[in-house]
Amino acid sequence: MVGGHAIRGTRIGAGPSGEAERGEAAPRRRISYWCANGHESRPSFAVDAETPGEWECPRCGLPAGQDEQNPPAAPRVEPYKSHLAYVRERRSDADGEAILAEALDRIRRRREP
Repeated sequence: MVGGHAIRGTRIGAGPSGEAERGEAAPRRRISYWCANGHESRPSFAVDAETPGEWECPRCGLPAGQDEQNPPAAPRVEPYKSHLAYVRERRSDADGEAILAEALDRIRRRREP
Protein backbone atom coordinates (compact mmCIF):
# COMPACT_ATOMS: atom_id res chain seq x y z
CA MET A 1 0.00 0.00 0.00
CA VAL A 2 1.67 3.17 -1.17
CA GLY A 3 0.43 6.48 0.29
CA GLY A 4 -3.15 5.24 0.69
CA HIS A 5 -5.48 4.37 3.49
CA ALA A 6 -6.12 0.83 4.63
CA ILE A 7 -9.87 1.30 4.93
CA ARG A 8 -10.48 3.04 1.64
CA GLY A 9 -14.11 3.35 0.64
CA THR A 10 -15.63 3.12 4.12
CA ARG A 11 -16.27 5.68 6.78
CA ILE A 12 -15.09 5.59 10.38
CA GLY A 13 -17.69 3.91 12.56
CA ALA A 14 -19.38 2.13 9.69
CA GLY A 15 -20.76 -1.19 10.82
CA PRO A 16 -21.31 -4.25 8.72
CA SER A 17 -23.55 -3.61 5.75
CA GLY A 18 -26.94 -5.28 5.41
CA GLU A 19 -29.69 -6.30 7.84
CA ALA A 20 -28.68 -9.96 7.59
CA GLU A 21 -25.39 -9.28 9.35
CA ARG A 22 -26.85 -6.96 12.04
CA GLY A 23 -30.05 -8.82 12.77
CA GLU A 24 -33.60 -7.54 12.73
CA ALA A 25 -34.30 -4.07 14.11
CA ALA A 26 -36.68 -3.88 17.07
CA PRO A 27 -40.10 -2.43 16.24
CA ARG A 28 -40.13 1.28 17.09
CA ARG A 29 -42.67 3.98 17.86
CA ARG A 30 -42.26 7.76 17.85
CA ILE A 31 -43.55 9.84 20.78
CA SER A 32 -44.09 13.61 20.49
CA TYR A 33 -42.81 15.91 23.23
CA TRP A 34 -43.36 19.70 23.41
CA CYS A 35 -41.38 22.26 25.40
CA ALA A 36 -42.53 25.66 26.71
CA ASN A 37 -41.09 27.32 23.57
CA GLY A 38 -43.38 25.24 21.35
CA HIS A 39 -40.65 23.01 19.91
CA GLU A 40 -41.69 19.46 19.08
CA SER A 41 -39.25 16.58 19.33
CA ARG A 42 -40.10 13.03 18.31
CA PRO A 43 -37.63 10.49 19.71
CA SER A 44 -38.23 6.86 18.86
CA PHE A 45 -38.55 4.12 21.45
CA ALA A 46 -38.88 0.36 21.25
CA VAL A 47 -42.53 -0.65 21.23
CA ASP A 48 -42.22 -2.54 24.50
CA ALA A 49 -40.11 0.15 26.25
CA GLU A 50 -41.55 2.41 28.93
CA THR A 51 -41.55 6.02 27.70
CA PRO A 52 -40.39 8.81 30.03
CA GLY A 53 -42.87 11.50 31.06
CA GLU A 54 -40.40 14.28 30.22
CA TRP A 55 -37.74 14.64 27.54
CA GLU A 56 -35.09 17.33 27.10
CA CYS A 57 -35.77 19.51 24.07
CA PRO A 58 -32.83 19.14 21.65
CA ARG A 59 -33.31 22.71 20.33
CA CYS A 60 -33.45 24.78 23.53
CA GLY A 61 -32.70 22.34 26.38
CA LEU A 62 -35.95 22.95 28.29
CA PRO A 63 -37.94 20.01 29.65
CA ALA A 64 -40.60 18.79 27.23
CA GLY A 65 -43.78 16.86 27.99
CA GLN A 66 -46.29 14.84 26.00
CA ASP A 67 -49.16 17.34 26.47
CA GLU A 68 -48.83 20.00 23.76
CA GLN A 69 -51.26 22.38 25.47
CA ASN A 70 -49.58 22.11 28.88
CA PRO A 71 -45.79 21.67 28.54
CA PRO A 72 -43.60 21.53 31.67
CA ALA A 73 -42.47 24.89 33.03
CA ALA A 74 -38.88 25.96 32.59
CA PRO A 75 -36.79 25.22 35.69
CA ARG A 76 -36.14 28.26 37.84
CA VAL A 77 -32.48 29.15 37.78
CA GLU A 78 -31.26 30.64 41.03
CA PRO A 79 -28.51 33.22 40.67
CA TYR A 80 -25.19 32.55 42.38
CA LYS A 81 -25.17 33.74 45.98
CA SER A 82 -22.07 34.47 47.98
CA HIS A 83 -21.53 33.36 51.55
CA LEU A 84 -22.28 36.90 52.68
CA ALA A 85 -25.65 36.84 50.90
CA TYR A 86 -26.64 33.68 52.78
CA VAL A 87 -25.53 35.21 56.09
CA ARG A 88 -27.60 38.33 55.40
CA GLU A 89 -30.66 36.14 54.81
CA ARG A 90 -30.27 34.57 58.25
CA ARG A 91 -29.23 37.64 60.28
CA SER A 92 -30.58 41.17 60.59
CA ASP A 93 -28.36 44.25 60.69
CA ALA A 94 -28.91 44.48 64.45
CA ASP A 95 -27.75 40.85 64.89
CA GLY A 96 -24.65 41.62 62.82
CA GLU A 97 -23.84 44.69 64.91
CA ALA A 98 -24.22 42.69 68.15
CA ILE A 99 -21.95 39.88 66.92
CA LEU A 100 -19.35 42.38 65.71
CA ALA A 101 -19.40 44.26 69.04
CA GLU A 102 -18.96 40.99 70.96
CA ALA A 103 -16.01 39.96 68.79
CA LEU A 104 -14.35 43.36 69.15
CA ASP A 105 -14.77 43.24 72.94
CA ARG A 106 -13.03 39.84 73.02
CA ILE A 107 -10.12 41.16 70.95
CA ARG A 108 -9.76 44.25 73.13
CA ARG A 109 -9.74 42.16 76.34
CA ARG A 110 -6.97 39.95 74.94
CA ARG A 111 -4.83 42.99 74.08
CA GLU A 112 -5.16 44.60 77.53
CA PRO A 113 -2.15 43.94 79.84
